[in-house]
Amino acid sequence: MPTAILTGQPVPGSSIEGDLRSLGFEVRLASGTADAETLLAQVPAGERVAVVDARFVGHVHALRLGLTDPRFPLAAIPGAVTAQPAGRRALTRAMARENSADAGTADADTATDGGIALAEGLADRIADALDTDGAEVHRPELGSLVAAVPADPQARNEARQAVSAVDDEAVRLKSAVKARDGFFTTFFVSPYSRHLARWCARRGLTPNQVTTASLLTALIAAACAATGTRGGFVAAGVLLIASFVLDCTDGQLARYSLQYSTLGAWLDATFDRAKEYAYYAGLALGAARGGDDVWALALGAMILQTCRHVVDFAFNEANAGDPAATANTSPTAALSDRLDSVGWTVWVRRMIVLPIGERWAMIAVLTAVTTPRVTFYALLAGCAFAATYTTAGRVLRSVTRRARRTDRAAKALADLADSGPAAEALARVLGRLPARPPLGARTLVALPGGALLVLAAALEPYGSALPVAAAVLYTVTSAAAVALPLKGALDWLVPPLLRAAEYGTVLLLAAKAEVNGVLPAAYGLVAAVAYHHYDTVYRIRGGAGAPPHWLVRAIGGHEGRTLVVVALAALLTAAQFEVALTVLAVAVALVVLAESIRFWVSAHRAGAPAVHDEGEPA
Repeated sequence: MPTAILTGQPVPGSSIEGDLRSLGFEVRLASGTADAETLLAQVPAGERVAVVDARFVGHVHALRLGLTDPRFPLAAIPGAVTAQPAGRRALTRAMARENSADAGTADADTATDGGIALAEGLADRIADALDTDGAEVHRPELGSLVAAVPADPQARNEARQAVSAVDDEAVRLKSAVKARDGFFTTFFVSPYSRHLARWCARRGLTPNQVTTASLLTALIAAACAATGTRGGFVAAGVLLIASFVLDCTDGQLARYSLQYSTLGAWLDATFDRAKEYAYYAGLALGAARGGDDVWALALGAMILQTCRHVVDFAFNEANAGDPAATANTSPTAALSDRLDSVGWTVWVRRMIVLPIGERWAMIAVLTAVTTPRVTFYALLAGCAFAATYTTAGRVLRSVTRRARRTDRAAKALADLADSGPAAEALARVLGRLPARPPLGARTLVALPGGALLVLAAALEPYGSALPVAAAVLYTVTSAAAVALPLKGALDWLVPPLLRAAEYGTVLLLAAKAEVNGVLPAAYGLVAAVAYHHYDTVYRIRGGAGAPPHWLVRAIGGHEGRTLVVVALAALLTAAQFEVALTVLAVAVALVVLAESIRFWVSAHRAGAPAVHDEGEPA
């Protein structure tokens, strides 16, 4: 149980003790700074501890934001400071220093009164001392919420009136909604899903439970779509929307109750992809029952959506630590800011990128009223336009401002490239390849090999050896692309180019085989590999770095898998190719899933810092 140390003279009629207990704190009273330091030392090192001024007046939600958020080792609001286990050492040092200063200030005759008087401002002085020490202290944005330490009765009365004037529950409910979201989510889901989130919180449900419910609902929707009947398609569309409502609810529940966790962030992110791609598979199965083979369209939609996400991840990682990225100094960024100043353009621009809300709403409606083929055509067209729009804007931003790529950013891009043993060995040999052009030669080196590989797979008949030769060239160019740090202005395009080449080759070779079952096997293989790439992203975002090197080597890296697939297509009959792809898909999925689950569960149990993504809509 977390502990709150209440310092200073108790104020008659104050609700601070009850408020702290309602938040789960065990309250201990300190008569002076020395007593506060003693109580702090008695709190177990593995528990959260807070120091709160007894004169505090404010909303309970202000205390909740300041003292219970699991994402930050140190946090403070006026009159209160808290530390999780990771921040305890810094808090203990600051407390000891304040106690020493108070001991020297208090007169021997008035040690007791002086101690109480000094203890009354202890929380704020500790927060200032932490700032002086260079510790990172989170200070939540309180907005209209009140958090104050009145110095006299009149100020206390004014603070209490200010508390009465603001409904903190209404503020809490409003803040449960993501600040930046899509049009459909903002106007058609969040107005009621936040109330559902509060209902869940009051019944003790956790975000992870709601996330799991959303996954199960989407899987049932996929099963309904797989029936191939009109009733099944209508039920699938309705259930897909219900799954999305629950998907919004889990994040809103996390924000409402501040139940952030490493495991929860991973589940939320990976389940979103699992739900969407399982639904694509359900649509393809349903179409097959009606005699229409749309597996190539389903696989194409998954590839396009995955590559879109890799573009997002790579661009964001490339600009991590770049002041120009946040300053919006490029002409393109300035134009974007001007467009955002016109109200309606904000929503239009958010809709045309087809975020998850708009995308799922479109899929659900088209599933219910049209056919899977029409649904996939619309999805591919919409995602292609969105990908072109967002990528073009990011390219313009990159070439019109001076990029300052950090070593961390270059390392993240190299990890996202997913190079295997062959590419790594060649990269060591090609490490002296010049790369001086301002746009970054790495991208220009990776593009020809990938393009030739895809062209060979598209133009040559099944069984041709030419794609094998193209895959060898692709291995060389991809190795050359990562031989030096990816610090060029456009080098964030290298990972998505590699993803498009690998996934696209699998799709084209499977389509050329023209045997029932090859495309579903290819779908399973790409899904397993895509999961590995998403898992890499979420590890990097969580500060854990890329997956272990043995895992990347075990599944071959992007170039190793590509070489294996093109070799299998050249050596095996179409029927044998289907079996080989199925075996490869199962093997990759088992290895990747086992390591991913092991890592995230162990990270959660070890108390890894809680994370929560409030970035662009997925």
